Amino acid sequence: MRRAARSLCRLSSSLALGLCLVAGMATAAPQDKAQGYRFEIVTGDDSAVSARIADDLYKRLVPTFAAFRTELAQKRRMVTIAIGPDALRQAAARRCDCVVIAAFTSSQVWRAVVATLPPARAALATAVYAEPAPHDQLQLASLLYRRPVRMAAILGPDADVFVHSLQGKLDLVRAAPGDDIGELLGRIGRSEALLALPDSAVYNPENVRSILLATYRRKQAVIGFSSDMVKVGALATTYSEIEDINAQVAEVAAAFVASGELPAPQFPRYFHTVINEGVAHSLDIVVGKDARGFARPRP
Repeated sequence: MRRAARSLCRLSSSLALGLCLVAGMATAAPQDKAQGYRFEIVTGDDSAVSARIADDLYKRLVPTFAAFRTELAQKRRMVTIAIGPDALRQAAARRCDCVVIAAFTSSQVWRAVVATLPPARAALATAVYAEPAPHDQLQLASLLYRRPVRMAAILGPDADVFVHSLQGKLDLVRAAPGDDIGELLGRIGRSEALLALPDSAVYNPENVRSILLATYRRKQAVIGFSSDMVKVGALATTYSEIEDINAQVAEVAAAFVASGELPAPQFPRYFHTVINEGVAHSLDIVVGKDARGFARPRP
């Protein structure tokens, strides 16, 4: 299970793209007295993954902004697409009349950054979160078991974003600072499966091995929060490709440009499913076609 810790480390770093300005410019349009929009994409590094994200996203954004003609005298609001946590922090620290759309950042990090902003500034920020939608994960579990399944989730002190989505749908165990992970797992003993959430107060490279081993020995499935987690011992997860997230970000930007109203932060809309067949076999779960084909492809 050493690979589990290393994989989770890679997962954490992949969510921590930082702050290099790689692309930006679009034209603007007269709206009421020469009001319009332009955009920029801010990413974390010059890696191949960052370049792929920026290139694909740029192509998706250009049609929305290209309808406006460029006039140097125009006043234009900047729409900043912040790719990763560091880019989000940089964008949040700016003093500007700009709108921020965060992507490839977890809901927990996004809420922590936005909480530091004045209310008026926070109102100009939204996000497409990096992790799967809890509702989709619960539906996947039901498809895997082919029936309603009793599930639990362990939540840290700062995981309130999940409480609203999960309240009444599964057993919630609240973790306090210093709680032993073994004791927390013992409190979900009656549950058939554990919904893992990207909560740094609960899951980290040091304890993922013990979590996966403990649940495995108890014949409890783990619905992970990334495909990497499935590779190292979780049963299954929904996941979104770069293009899936980018398509949704482009839709959020287009909705803002068209209406002037910024959509609320949201979990990924488009996704696919990955299943660890070995774990499913060990847990005596016969995976059906409905679970294998559970997906919501982008248009």
